[in-house]
Amino acid sequence: MSNVEKNYQLKADLALENKLALSDKLREEINTKKSIEGDLWKTIEEKLLIEWTYNSNAIEGSSLTQGETMFFLKNGLTVEGKPFKDFIDAKNHSEAIEFLYDVIKNNREISTSLIKEFNAFLLSGIKSTPAIDRYGNKTEKKATPGEYKLLPNHVLQSDGTIHKYAEPTQVAPEMETLCNWITENINKQHPVLVASLAHYNMVRIHPFDDGNGRGARILMNLLLIKKGFPPAIIKNENRRQYIDALAEADKGDLYKFTDFIAEVCLDTQKSVLDNYK
Repeated sequence: MSNVEKNYQLKADLALENKLALSDKLREEINTKKSIEGDLWKTIEEKLLIEWTYNSNAIEGSSLTQGETMFFLKNGLTVEGKPFKDFIDAKNHSEAIEFLYDVIKNNREISTSLIKEFNAFLLSGIKSTPAIDRYGNKTEKKATPGEYKLLPNHVLQSDGTIHKYAEPTQVAPEMETLCNWITENINKQHPVLVASLAHYNMVRIHPFDDGNGRGARILMNLLLIKKGFPPAIIKNENRRQYIDALAEADKGDLYKFTDFIAEVCLDTQKSVLDNYK
């Protein structure tokens, strides 16, 4: 088995299979309630969009609270003392989610060009992105929305080591492999498995200068929503667990990350059902 194949191979054990079965059950409950109480679902969708935008941006360092995110998205008003870029990121993420629903409505296939479109939404209006130079120092480089990276985008980790992602020359073929794998497996394997592995591999490749984490979570949720699940919202309070699970996947243990995403799916589904009580 090649190294690339290993990044997409996972066999669920009984514990994970039970979580996936419960997730299927909750999906049916949610979709039944959605068909009966359609007006409430519109409000729940709006709530999920705000929670998703807040948490996904907070994981990447945004200083906005969930309340500030909601206030800005609903009223278009910024909050004094907060970086303007944080508001741009919130607006961009919200518009990327709206685009996601158009993608689903029009039944567009998962492709490299589609993933580039999402990145263009996320980086709209962003002039520069943070980077690490060859000496390990923080710097800035011109933003290139919707375009693959031309230079390596390694990241300085909390332990002082530098984590290396796919080299720029590897990005195009790796992203083609990712999209082809999704197309081949989305109707064969459980959607949560496919979504979690798609998420991990996009982060592993890190195809863009910026927006890779948010883009990977959008790709994951695009796959889940297409299959009738609500978006899996990874909460900022679970950021350390999330990063640790990704680190374990980098070491070859895909199970921990997939199990983490399965738990996130269940938590989101349960929170959705709580709105119907």
